[in-house]
Amino acid sequence: MRALISVSDKTGVVEFARGLRELGWEVIATGGTMKLLRDSGVEVLNISDVTGFPEICDGRVKTLHPKVHGGLLARRDDAEHLRALKENGIEFIDLVCVNLYPFRETIARSGVKMEEAIENIDIGGPSMLRSAAKNWADVTVVCDPGDYVQVLGEIRAGGNTEKTTRLRLSAKAYTHTAQYDAMIATYMRAQAGLDEKLFLEFDLVQSLRYGENPHQSAKFYREGSAAPYSLAFARQLGGKELSYNNIQDANAALCIVREFDRPFCVGLKHMNPCGAAVGDDAADAWTKAYEADKVSIFGGIVATNCTVTREAAELMKPVFLEIIMAPKFDEGALEVLSSKKNLRLLEVDMSRAETAPMQYVSVNGGLLVQELDVATRAVTAEMCVTARKPEAARMDDLNFGWRIVKHVKSNAIVVVKDGRTLGVGAGQMNRIGSAEIALKQARAAGFTEGLVLASDGFFPFDDCVTLAAEYGVEAIVQPGGSVRDEDSIRKADEKGIAMMFVGERHFKH
Repeated sequence: MRALISVSDKTGVVEFARGLRELGWEVIATGGTMKLLRDSGVEVLNISDVTGFPEICDGRVKTLHPKVHGGLLARRDDAEHLRALKENGIEFIDLVCVNLYPFRETIARSGVKMEEAIENIDIGGPSMLRSAAKNWADVTVVCDPGDYVQVLGEIRAGGNTEKTTRLRLSAKAYTHTAQYDAMIATYMRAQAGLDEKLFLEFDLVQSLRYGENPHQSAKFYREGSAAPYSLAFARQLGGKELSYNNIQDANAALCIVREFDRPFCVGLKHMNPCGAAVGDDAADAWTKAYEADKVSIFGGIVATNCTVTREAAELMKPVFLEIIMAPKFDEGALEVLSSKKNLRLLEVDMSRAETAPMQYVSVNGGLLVQELDVATRAVTAEMCVTARKPEAARMDDLNFGWRIVKHVKSNAIVVVKDGRTLGVGAGQMNRIGSAEIALKQARAAGFTEGLVLASDGFFPFDDCVTLAAEYGVEAIVQPGGSVRDEDSIRKADEKGIAMMFVGERHFKH
């Protein structure tokens, strides 16, 4: 039995090759792999001794040879194949162990030149993997060091790998080459200015019990590289398995948390915030967010951008929650919350990313792709378009409301005061409907003056301003940009309301 080994990732390869030799296999190796194995005392053949041809073109050509691919592709049950091998002096190769040049790592480096990237495009490696994978009925193909132990174990037990194992490894090899080719294609297309193709790579995190509803099947996948504010890479510390709706809601909560550097907490239901607040710490922020809407938070999701302490945990514990997310839970918090067996506790990386991640939304027969709406323009005094200017004390609330309303389903209106939400109007077919919901919530909570109102889109009419004045709103922040902006400005001046035009909108459909 013969094995051909040529790897860039040399993790465990010495032990693997030594194990094959101890089992009586002949081992062939190339270049750096051969040197490593020989230096480690493993007897191997040089690939050039097998092909009768030297490595040329700075190693670009070394395994592209009939004595390699004939030995891999020939079917052991085909007399014509066997005759051809005998006539040409070609021997079987029964196992290929290959992983590919580090193209991903190369292009990830800052300032890498195209010439260097191209030199890290593997040609012979994918060819050997594909040949071996095609002939999986007879050939074992290994591209993942994690499979070394199982492969050696099966050979040791039965003289060769199991057929089911060879099929699984064949599928892994084709996946490996497909990902590699897609990565190269994406890079080369970017260099050539082509964008009519999109290649995506996602790995399965888990199969879900069901989807949005019990009759729908669902799975959860994640990107290849870890990302901040991502549930896909969170660490679950307790509680039952996440559901499809849990994941959707938790992602929406993390997008809101991303907006704030100050200690902040948000409660969320059905992808809309039901209570949000800044505070001195997790306990203070939670208390204010909970008091903003004690009814809607029942069965909801909570996210905070600071460590959950024992004090915060004691305050959260009496409330029925599905998930609590934070960058960290201290030991006291875990001790308090771990008694709630179904409560999911998730530690999430909340470090800042330099670039905005891409957002993918499926539609029937297609895919929408856009940059995630991460950047938020600060509300400043010079954005005021009315005679009345906002008091300095109101600027924090204007910024707070503006950062919250961008994460509420359009049409969106949010009413805030003193760094917490008082009313949230979401997803109505007209803006005045959302305003009525939010303002009535604020009044029902006993707040009738000094309020700030934020709108994700401009006011097409002055009716929202009129209504806001009736409910004690002193300042409004909105994008501006309506052909009837002057009507809203005039009405705000008439009612003595300060109004800010930020110059950007944040629709969320």
